[in-house]
Amino acid sequence: MKPRVLITRHVYPAAVAILQEHCIVDYHDTYDVMDEERLAKKLQHAQGVLCQLTDPLTANVIAKAPLLRCISQIAVGHDNIDVAAATARGIAVTNTPGVLTEATADLTFALLLAVARRLPAAEQFLRAGKWQRWDVDLWCGADVHGRTIGLVGLGRIGQAVARRAKGFGMRVLYSSRREATAAVEQELGAIRVPLDALLRESDFVSLHVPLLPETKHLIGIEQLCGMRKGAFLINTARGQIVDEAALVAALEEGLIAGAGLDVFEHEPQLHPGLLALPNVVLLPHVGSAVTSVRSLMCALAAQDCTAVLTGERPKHLVNPQVLA
Repeated sequence: MKPRVLITRHVYPAAVAILQEHCIVDYHDTYDVMDEERLAKKLQHAQGVLCQLTDPLTANVIAKAPLLRCISQIAVGHDNIDVAAATARGIAVTNTPGVLTEATADLTFALLLAVARRLPAAEQFLRAGKWQRWDVDLWCGADVHGRTIGLVGLGRIGQAVARRAKGFGMRVLYSSRREATAAVEQELGAIRVPLDALLRESDFVSLHVPLLPETKHLIGIEQLCGMRKGAFLINTARGQIVDEAALVAALEEGLIAGAGLDVFEHEPQLHPGLLALPNVVLLPHVGSAVTSVRSLMCALAAQDCTAVLTGERPKHLVNPQVLA
């Protein structure tokens, strides 16, 4: 009998077609998000699940899915999944790294440019019919070319952002648990420094670390106070890496010049203080939102789910110990 796979929410069609070759697919094309109770009920007879960041694959949900063998996430991050609980059950967890690197790096630099040059506010000014003439100081912003960018994390996306920064003639600093190879540092012109030095010396601080217990609130009031007064914070990683209340306070007090945010601590809810600030650019978690990229992410997740359920090794395994 073919294994049964639940697709939790709307996906690109390629994923459905891939799964249907080898599996019975439980799929209702909807954007609705299931709560834990409904998700657990839907998973009672499933061997696999194709899920998204919005799906609560908690230890409680996993415990109520006795047949589950694979949790395949359409994203790089997987903090919505209790990986430890899945691993204890021998359930493979997969994700979709690599494919979204360039799209997320593009978005990171777009945010950086937008907040530095005050582009959203300038456009709103124009659309509101307020532009009457050219003035020498009309919507002047901050320099980007030749400035210093500090990358907190130098994985795939951090390196891709560094390449873009190099094109802008920027000095590149990075802080990371592991030192990059000499070849990577030379290619990127990147210099490794402690986090406090990076914050102190950077005009732009861009976050590219995963959400782990040790990175939650990595950027709090102490770190924000350690940044330059004219500096900007860019976050396209995970919202909980930043203490959002501390960030609002720092922006309100002028401790830093601004922020560009694609992710939030309690998304889709935003700290109300962020909406009132003129020196932030806010986006609804669209870092990888390129049609070709999102479609490929869905397909890769479906391929890995199929691989697990047909006895093959998936390409992107979060917990490799389950197949050791």
